[in-house]
Amino acid sequence: MGKSSRYAAKIPDSDGIIPYTDEEHSVWADLYARQLEVIQGRVCGEFLDGLEMLKLPPDRIPQPHEVSAVLRERTGWEVAPVPALINFDRFFQLLSEKKFPAASFIRSREDMDYLQEPDIFHEIFGHATMLTHPGFADFTEAYGKAGVRATKAERVFLARLYWFTVEFGLLQTPQGLRICGGGIASSPGETHYALESDEPIRRPFDPVDALRTPYRIDIYQTVYYLLDRLDDLFDLARADLLGLIRQARALGAFTPTYPPKSVAKEAA
Repeated sequence: MGKSSRYAAKIPDSDGIIPYTDEEHSVWADLYARQLEVIQGRVCGEFLDGLEMLKLPPDRIPQPHEVSAVLRERTGWEVAPVPALINFDRFFQLLSEKKFPAASFIRSREDMDYLQEPDIFHEIFGHATMLTHPGFADFTEAYGKAGVRATKAERVFLARLYWFTVEFGLLQTPQGLRICGGGIASSPGETHYALESDEPIRRPFDPVDALRTPYRIDIYQTVYYLLDRLDDLFDLARADLLGLIRQARALGAFTPTYPPKSVAKEAA
């Protein structure tokens, strides 16, 4: 979040409307159509329920007020347009106020398959969808409040917890393994990889284990954590997250399961 972005923020006008070009709307339409097909039979039912509630337009980028109107009614949340990258202070403060920071730009066609930083498609399709679920919404609020109180060192651990639940969480269901994390659900490649590849490690979710697990943002994940049910996030929302961090720090981080960046580049 402290790094720079090559994308520029889209600034809302005096009425709160973000002006997008026809090409940007076209990129949304292509992303939406492709990912809607990819996620069928792969995301959890709660994700599909959220999509149905939001009724995202298939042919244009939705405006923040349109998404916020549904979220406020369901869970009291809203969407807050932000630049591509914001600092941790603002990120946690917004979450603690039940405002989801959504980067206002959309990726270019050159980045259709992979984008390291979050764009409006990732934020709305991937995350706002799950914020219609009370457990997911409560956990995200509690996470933001913990982040406001956390030290810089503790925030490193909190980032891991968010990564392995909100971004890259998987869910055990009677129908089999399903996606609940927005980082997977908004990525066509990782949607297949997370469920179907035999390469990643899939571990039962334990918050302390997740807090001890390093990750890289620029590759498909080497470890995924599996929730038994989304309502487990209700319990996690009421847990002492900073206390769990103290346990994780005492135990120490797990050995990374991914190669160093220099090795990965050489292999590529």
